[in-house]
Amino acid sequence: MNENRISQNLAVVDAHFHSEAENEVTAALQLYTDDIVWEAPALNGLDRACSGKEEVAKNYRELWSSMRDVKFTSLQRFATVDRVVDDSLVTFEIIRDGYWHFPVGSKIEMRLVHIFEMRDGKISRELVFDMGRPRR
Repeated sequence: MNENRISQNLAVVDAHFHSEAENEVTAALQLYTDDIVWEAPALNGLDRACSGKEEVAKNYRELWSSMRDVKFTSLQRFATVDRVVDDSLVTFEIIRDGYWHFPVGSKIEMRLVHIFEMRDGKISRELVFDMGRPRR
């Protein structure tokens, strides 16, 4: 039973990242509980939080409209019956002011660590720790 939940949790997070990569906000929202909490607490990073599907959708639309050429490289991902941890590298270019603290035109390389709390086969909390810098 636990192995099934762990496999299911990994599959949900994999689908979540696919939805993000394809900019399919609606598909990503189906993977969240109705009371989803999304937090990015890094003071030198995204530094924002939102809750509920409507706020999270607004956040994702702003996020995805602010960048292009987004490429993820997974470093590791593992799960328990109630959490998934993902460690990735992501690169992208900033194309619009207002979301990031980097100027438009910056090409960013970012270490991105997610901790997903899972409930009933869905993501109930997404903690995002971003450590970005302009690419050299």
